[in-house]
Amino acid sequence: MSGSTFGKILTVTTWGESHGQGVGAVVDGCPAGLEISEEYIQSFLDRRKPGQSEFATKRNEADAVKILSGVFEGKTTGTPISLVVYNTSQISKDYSNIKDVYRPGHADYTFSKKYGIRDYRGGGRSSGRETIGRVAAGAIAMRILEQFGIEIFAYVTQIGDIKADPQKFDKEEIRKNPLCMPDREAYVKASDYLKGLMEEKDSSGAKVECIVKGMPAGVGETVFDKLDARLAYAIMSIGAVKGVEIGDGFDVVNSRGSENNDEFYMSGDEVKKKTNHSGGILGGMSDGSDIVLRAAFKPTPSIYRKQSTVTEDGKEVEIEIKGRHDPIIAPRAVVVVEAMTALTIADLLLLDRSKDIY
Repeated sequence: MSGSTFGKILTVTTWGESHGQGVGAVVDGCPAGLEISEEYIQSFLDRRKPGQSEFATKRNEADAVKILSGVFEGKTTGTPISLVVYNTSQISKDYSNIKDVYRPGHADYTFSKKYGIRDYRGGGRSSGRETIGRVAAGAIAMRILEQFGIEIFAYVTQIGDIKADPQKFDKEEIRKNPLCMPDREAYVKASDYLKGLMEEKDSSGAKVECIVKGMPAGVGETVFDKLDARLAYAIMSIGAVKGVEIGDGFDVVNSRGSENNDEFYMSGDEVKKKTNHSGGILGGMSDGSDIVLRAAFKPTPSIYRKQSTVTEDGKEVEIEIKGRHDPIIAPRAVVVVEAMTALTIADLLLLDRSKDIY
């Protein structure tokens, strides 16, 4: 299988299946001398692990990370960093009744057509557990970004038609509720909405917003490796993401140039913008303001109500999916969005340092 490696200078290769022995990542190109520990990486993995609320799968996994190489006496050595998380709570029999059936909304059919074989236990490489490697690698990218004074944080802004009110934004609230919403009132409404969907054996889509603060101007390339293009590619590579916006995103179709242009002004010796419709990126390069991106997550495809589908030998059947599944993907994916954003920016920052020799 190709396509499991991301990045140019700072690269990450993820590996493993949801019901195999484990999952993990190999990170190469990381500078030497960074302080990295299993405890540090674990703090990121704990934010995506299952079983932490009524809105997450009950699969009981510790998701404990082990560093196998690339770190000595608490610091990176400049060599490949190998990370592993062993699977400890697989119940493969939950999938035995659908091993010959294409689940609606999953990659079963496409995987089978491409390779002629597929791991039906939880989706194999198409499972959400693949993101464990991304988050572990993203923690290392976050450590790199700390050296540049860059901060990244994400949160859920919408679940179904329930939206967080920007006027009630509370950054501290994001970590206080299991839906990672920055608006307490919206969280309460969304909780009731999700509980109703769970009773109906259904699931919900959601939107995640990610902010990058402290970004210097001029990072990114001007043609194919534009910063916004690379970010869109990175976020769209997350399994359940169906759309990405930068800045005003699709709302630009309703605006005029006089409204959408961000006017400049001087603040002391610094060039600043009066607004940020561009989302912090102009001409494929960072403009020094906050980078703002959003990702649209589809509803969890594994729902417990009866659905129509076909078998591998072409018979039309109905299925009821068993197992342990989230009624919503986005809250546990918040840290995945942060990780892919961090990996993208860290890679481009390292690439940017090679732009000249003086």
